[in-house]
Amino acid sequence: MYKHLLVPTDGSALSLAAVDSAFALAKEMGASVSVVAVAEPYPTIYYTEVLQVDTLRAEFEQRSLDQSKAAVADAKTKAAALGLECDTAVVVHAEPYKAIIDQAESKGCDLIVMASNGRRGISALLLGSVTTKVLTHSKIPVLVYR
Repeated sequence: MYKHLLVPTDGSALSLAAVDSAFALAKEMGASVSVVAVAEPYPTIYYTEVLQVDTLRAEFEQRSLDQSKAAVADAKTKAAALGLECDTAVVVHAEPYKAIIDQAESKGCDLIVMASNGRRGISALLLGSVTTKVLTHSKIPVLVYR
């Protein structure tokens, strides 16, 4: 059926549960898996001019990158324990949904398996969730884990 699954993760509890479910599905189908975490760059605020504080920016971006690396490392360990073929990537992108779709297309994935929501909390209500945007824009089928 499906031969190559893309599993986005942000390290949240629901995201990790989706990783586990995706791995079980991949194992059952004999599919390979790619795991991606999207580290977001520091948000820039515009008023009349750009406001940036270099120290805060560096700390934010490093923390985002560290969380993303930890999430894919955890997934890689789980995949190895299950005997799954798994590659991982950490991508820095201001729009996570685009990065997820780009990764799925570039890796030749035929299914995206992701959680219904992650760490975004209240901002997801204001901006729309990453999952909704992936569902809306992806030409590749998306399986949403609740």
